[in-house]
Parts: sequence; structure tokens; C-alpha cells
Amino acid sequence: MAKATKKQALGRGLSALLKDPENDIQSVSDKNADKVIGNVVELDINSIDVNPFQPRSNFNDEALGELASSIRELGIIQPITVRKLDFDKYQLVSGERRFRASKMVGLATIPAYIRIANDQESLEMALVENIQRQDLDPIEIALSYQRLIDEIQVTQEKLSDRVGKKRSTIANYLRLLKLHPIIQTGMRDGFISMGHGRALINIEKKKDQIDIYEKVVSQNLSVRETERLVKAYQESKGGPVALKRIAKDKEIPGYISKGAQALKEHLSTKVDVNTSSNGKGKIVIPFHSKEEFQRLRKLLTGE
Repeated sequence: MAKATKKQALGRGLSALLKDPENDIQSVSDKNADKVIGNVVELDINSIDVNPFQPRSNFNDEALGELASSIRELGIIQPITVRKLDFDKYQLVSGERRFRASKMVGLATIPAYIRIANDQESLEMALVENIQRQDLDPIEIALSYQRLIDEIQVTQEKLSDRVGKKRSTIANYLRLLKLHPIIQTGMRDGFISMGHGRALINIEKKKDQIDIYEKVVSQNLSVRETERLVKAYQESKGGPVALKRIAKDKEIPGYISKGAQALKEHLSTKVDVNTSSNGKGKIVIPFHSKEEFQRLRKLLTGE
């Protein structure tokens, strides 16, 4: 307990240093910069602006509420990262969920790592850190990769080195941006997975992409079933054969379709139901974070 108190006191001391106009640190060569840059400092939350380069655009309100409850009980476990803009003015680089949840709780200050970087460096830091450490959906990751390539002007090979991912992995994400916007939205909302999206990319006609996507969602097709449907479509040279074939191959009983829809509405998330010809099957409920898992568990168990 004594160690935690000492650390918080140190953070408050550094915060006071930053509020002294005579110690306005603008570069790493400035006096006292070594005491601040890279250290955890308690900053006034209202002195921090959100990062316009933030790749994440979707924030689940309920998940944020659960994170806010955790912060209210335990405090901020992992500091956010900011860059110094001006005297007592900062911009968020990473940790926007923690920042938003802290504001929901009403915290006056928040622990932060301080960096000094220009806009290009800030963009790169925000994109790379979020790709590596946050639960971005596949489309957000693809957009982040594309922005790094376009705005930082790096090749896929160099990007691979910077983010620690194989070039083929980056290429697979970037290909998702070729999907129809409706399908991209469906992936972001969790109706289909990246595997589904990769299969649908092989359909060149956007209208046929949408037709097959709608069947995948309405009939809860697995990735393998989607791949078979796309293959049948290609073998029929884009004709109606494949779309009719799946209706015969995949008949879902009404009670299952109705039940799956009820579960989906109750849980406010995607619900996959896979069945076999002998009447057996399984229910799959995906989640993308610890907070979302806890939310689903509470809804299912009533605890």
C-alpha cells in the first residue's frame, strides 16, 4: 500500500512541475524533460483532447459502462498515453476506452505516459499501438493498416516489420476493404467473421456479394459453408444455381430460426446456430473482450 501511495504522490509532483510556466517542456532537450517524458504523470482529465487519428470508431456503451464500474472500484490499472501539445495541453495517443470510462466516472485526473511527437509520429503511434493492443474489429484493423500505408507512406513489407505481423496477414486484412460497405458494416457489427469476409471477397459482383451475404446471415452459415457456397457460385459462372443450391442444402427448422432470433435480441449480439441432419447442433455466442464476456455471462446466468 505504501508503494502505491508513493507512486501516486510522485505523479502529482510531476503534474505540478508541468503546470509551472517556467518549466514548460516542449522537447526532450528541455530542462526537466527527463523527469516527465516516459513517466506516469497525474494529468487533469480536462486538459486532454481525444486523438483525431484514433482508428477505433465504435465504442460499445454497455462495455464502457462496465469498464467505468471497474475503474470506480479499482482505479486505472494501465495508464493512458498522451503527447504534449502546448502548456498544460495534451492529446490522447492510446487508451481512449480508459479515457472515456474515466470521464464517465467523473475522475478529475488520470495517470498518463507523456510523449513528445509530431503529428505523423502521433498517427503512427496511435495506429500501431491500437493494432497491437486493442480489440479492434477486422475492418478497423484494415483501415488502420491502409492509413499507415497511405499517410506514413510505408510498403506492406515495412509495415510488417513495424507491427510485427506477417505480410500475408496484412494483405488479408487490406483485402477486406474490397467488400461492399454493407458487408463491412456487418463484419464490424459481428454478424459475420473475418473468415466469412475473406470468402465473400472472391465474389466480384457487389450485388451478388450482398445476395450471398444475406443468405449467410439469415441461415447462420459457417465459414466452411460460405466457402462452399462461393465455390458453387464460381462454378456456375455467376449464375443463380449456387444461390438456389444453398437453400436446399441448408434447411433450418423454424423453431431454431425463431429461437436464435430471440437469443440475439436478448443478448444484443450475434448468435450462431449450426445444425445437422440428425437434429443435433450447437449454439455459438462470440465475444470480443473480457467486459463483453462478463456482460453475456450475467445475461445468461442471471447473476
